[in-house]
Amino acid sequence: MKWFSRIKNAIKMAATGWKGQGFDFSSWAGRTFWGVDNGKLATNENIFSVISRLANTLSSLPIKLYQNFDVKMNQVADVVINDPNPNMTSFECFNKIEVSRNETGNGYAVIRRDIRMQPSQLLPIDSSYVTPFINTDDGELWYQVLGNDGTYYIHNMNMFHVKHITGASRWAGISPLNVLKNTLDYDKAVQEFSLAEMKKKDSFILSYSANIDSEKRQQIIDDFRRFYQENGGILFKEPGVDMDNIERKYFASDTLASEKITRSRVANVFNVPVSFLNDGEGQGFSSNEQMMIQFVQMTLTPIVRQYEQELNRKLLTPADRKAGFYFKFSLGGLLRGDTAARTQFYQMMLRSAGMKPNEVRQLEDLPPEKGKANELWISGDMYPLEMDPTQRKGGEKSGKTEETE
Repeated sequence: MKWFSRIKNAIKMAATGWKGQGFDFSSWAGRTFWGVDNGKLATNENIFSVISRLANTLSSLPIKLYQNFDVKMNQVADVVINDPNPNMTSFECFNKIEVSRNETGNGYAVIRRDIRMQPSQLLPIDSSYVTPFINTDDGELWYQVLGNDGTYYIHNMNMFHVKHITGASRWAGISPLNVLKNTLDYDKAVQEFSLAEMKKKDSFILSYSANIDSEKRQQIIDDFRRFYQENGGILFKEPGVDMDNIERKYFASDTLASEKITRSRVANVFNVPVSFLNDGEGQGFSSNEQMMIQFVQMTLTPIVRQYEQELNRKLLTPADRKAGFYFKFSLGGLLRGDTAARTQFYQMMLRSAGMKPNEVRQLEDLPPEKGKANELWISGDMYPLEMDPTQRKGGEKSGKTEETE
């Protein structure tokens, strides 16, 4: 079955029109694909902040290949964990994919395979040049990619694709920036108006009791401007002259209210706590630990699950999955809490035989110990779980008492 799957994938790759070394996708990087910048990401602080935090958080999560809970390392795992392609680390590769997912609604990476059909590279590409479609000939999902030297058609098993939500008839994710279009346009208009008002100089209305000709008027204006500049803004009212200051329309409170509304809407669309955008008002969290729990459960878990399933389906063969292999991101580090909370949790798990001492040490990035540290213990106080209760402290005495009775 394993070789049958490889042959099937080889046929699908051949159907795309790739010819040996002619599909060197590394030439795409740094050229047309990544030459287009998104104005919203580059100019809006809230968008830049939330996308940076989501991308950096996900790409910082440890990822490992497991087989029935045991950590394994092979060629596929090395590509995902250490060396996705010659130009990037694993952090940068997943970071680019996640930024693209949050910026355009879709994150893509071409999966290159070696002669044995094993994944050898993972190459992120710009989603602007990718169009998913269902091929009417075989009814399967394909991707049209506009490359520098022509158009490529890539089967879905050779395209890593993560996205935001989609409808029943859509294969491409919906861009969060399109959802926020009105909000971002309004926020930009408020900022431009505020900046324009702040840049305005002091303006006055001068009223004279008598009519004056144009030459005299210009002399008065020049004299007024000179006197204002030389005396630090102090003016003297002359007899028969009325001066009225033209009021500015800029109010700092208006800008703050607009920014608060924008932060709230951006947080809603990206499904993150509004405190991630440095807005501390209206938060019902009693601790940072509770906030992180909500963030992990409601935001990160669906994103991570999507990445894991794409990796498991497209980088592992059916035989690998049946043998118990799977990729998994570790979210435990985000839920560890402070020292006091971790200590209480570890004590509870150790005393109830929920964790082994070495498992605790692993979570704290400490080397494992030999001997009994790799066994489950239970309080009594603290005996190996499989020990005969009569051999515990006081157990033998109790047994003699029962025999005497």
